[in-house]
Amino acid sequence: MRLDEYIEDLGPDEDDRKRRLAEEKSYEILDYVDDFQDRFAEVTQGDSLVGSTSPSVFVGRSNYPDVSTGILSPVGEEDRADEFTTSSEWYERGLDIDNVLQYRTGLLNSNHSANVDNVEDVWDGFVGTQREVAIADRPVDVEIGLSDSLDLDVDVDEITTPTGPSARATSADLTENPHVPRPVKKTLEDDDWQAQGAMTYLYRRGFDVYEINDILSAGALGRGQNRRLVPTRWSITAVDDTIGKFLRGQIQTRPSIDETQVWVNEYLGNRYWVVLTPGQWEYELVEMKAPGSIWNQDPTGETWMGSAHEGFEGRTGYVEETAGAYYASRLAVLEHLESVGRQAKCLVLREVSDDYWAPVGVWQIRESVRNAFEGEYGEAETFHGAVREIAPQLPVSLAALRRKSNMLSGLQANLADFS
Repeated sequence: MRLDEYIEDLGPDEDDRKRRLAEEKSYEILDYVDDFQDRFAEVTQGDSLVGSTSPSVFVGRSNYPDVSTGILSPVGEEDRADEFTTSSEWYERGLDIDNVLQYRTGLLNSNHSANVDNVEDVWDGFVGTQREVAIADRPVDVEIGLSDSLDLDVDVDEITTPTGPSARATSADLTENPHVPRPVKKTLEDDDWQAQGAMTYLYRRGFDVYEINDILSAGALGRGQNRRLVPTRWSITAVDDTIGKFLRGQIQTRPSIDETQVWVNEYLGNRYWVVLTPGQWEYELVEMKAPGSIWNQDPTGETWMGSAHEGFEGRTGYVEETAGAYYASRLAVLEHLESVGRQAKCLVLREVSDDYWAPVGVWQIRESVRNAFEGEYGEAETFHGAVREIAPQLPVSLAALRRKSNMLSGLQANLADFS
C-alpha cells in the first residue's frame, strides 16, 4: 500500500480516547486500593498470609547493595494468579491503564531486606523461596509471615510495572514443590555459564523476556560466585539489551530489505511509527512527549523530545535520555527483522499523548512495537520521503525532528518546514 493511502486510513483511536484521565478515574483506583485493605484483612491469619499464590518477584534498587526484595502475591484472587503477571498477554487482552493499575494494586509485595551478594547457593529462607518462585513456570503456593502494618502506597516509574501495597515479611515458605523447566535447571547447574549466555540460551528455548527478567532478578543466572540479586528495573533493561545484541548479531549478515516500509501502532495513549529502509543495520528512537502527559506534566509547555542512536556495531554506553524505552523498542524491531531474515536501517518515533496518564512500564512499548508488524505497512520511495509524509501527523515540526534526530540530520529542509 502506498504510504499516502496508508496514512489516510489512520483514523483516531476512539477506544484510546475513552481512556483519557478524568477525576473520577483516579478515584476508582483509590477505591480499589481501599478494597484491597478489606481483602487483606479477610485472608490473613494473625501475622501470616496463608495459602497465597505467587506468580512473580520484585527486587528494589534503593540502598543498593542492601535492597528490599519481595514476593508478589494476589490477595483474594489466588485462582487467577497467573493473570497478575506482566506479560505479552496484557496487550493481547487489550488492558487499559486502569486495568493494569488494578492488577498491580491487587498484588501484595511481601518484602524483606537482603544483600544482593552471596546468593549462589541460597535455597532456603526468604531469598531462597523468592528464587523458587522466580524459576517456576507457573504460580507457586507459599506461606508468608508478616510483621509490619500494610503500606498502601503505589509506586510507578517509566521502566517497571507499577507496584502496589506492601508489607514487611519475616519469613516465606513453599507449601508445594514448584515446577522448574529443564532449560532453567540447566542454567542453574552450570556454574561457569555467564549470565548473557544463559539469557540467550533461555530466549532461544522459547522463554520470553518477562520470564528471563524474574530469573535474572532473583540471582539465578551467571557464573556461580558472581550470581547476585538484580533490581527489577535493571534486569528488565539488561535482558532487553542482551537479547537485542544477540539478535543484532543474527541479522548483520542477512540481506537488506529492498523497500522503505512504514508501520504504525497505537496503545495506551502512545503512537509508534516504525520506519524501515534499505541498508545496513542502524537504529534510532525519538520520543515526543506531549504537554500534560505523565513525564511532561506542564499542560502549557512544549513537547519534550529525546533520542538515542546506534550504528552497525551498536553502542558502547548506556542510553540515558530514552532509557529502557530504547532497548524495549529495539528488541521488538530486531525480532521482526530476524523473523523475516533481513536487516535494515530503522527509525522509531514514539508520540506520548496526554492520554498516557500513568506510566505502566516499558512492557507496553515492547508489545506495541512488536504488534506494529502484525498489520499492513505503507510503502515509500525513499527514507526521507517517508519521513516527510509522516511529519504532518507528528506533534513537532519536521525542523525540530531534524535537529533532534541523528538519522534525519542530513535531511534537506524546505522553507515550509520552519513555518
